[in-house]
Amino acid sequence: MFADRRTANNYKTPIMSDFENVALPAMEIKILGTGCAKCKTLEKAVREVVEKNGIRATVTKVEDIMEIMKFNVMTTPAIVVNGTVVVKGRVPSNDEIKILLTK
Repeated sequence: MFADRRTANNYKTPIMSDFENVALPAMEIKILGTGCAKCKTLEKAVREVVEKNGIRATVTKVEDIMEIMKFNVMTTPAIVVNGTVVVKGRVPSNDEIKILLTK
């Protein structure tokens, strides 16, 4: 009806293709753990899920106990996504990690 996706007022109407190249902010994932075997296993699993599923995220390992305590986590390992603790005290399956990171 309107040429070049313009309205009657001559303003461009945005459509989804206008937003295709907009970069979404990366998710911030922190693995909390002091370096035990479970903590290392969880870090490896999270990194694998992020890579395999093309999830835009930065994954960091936090081993400093004072930093871990700032999240009110008393049992490690734990996963923090964008500042929110989503798992603590256990190593979830890769499928569960994927669900947590893609919801």
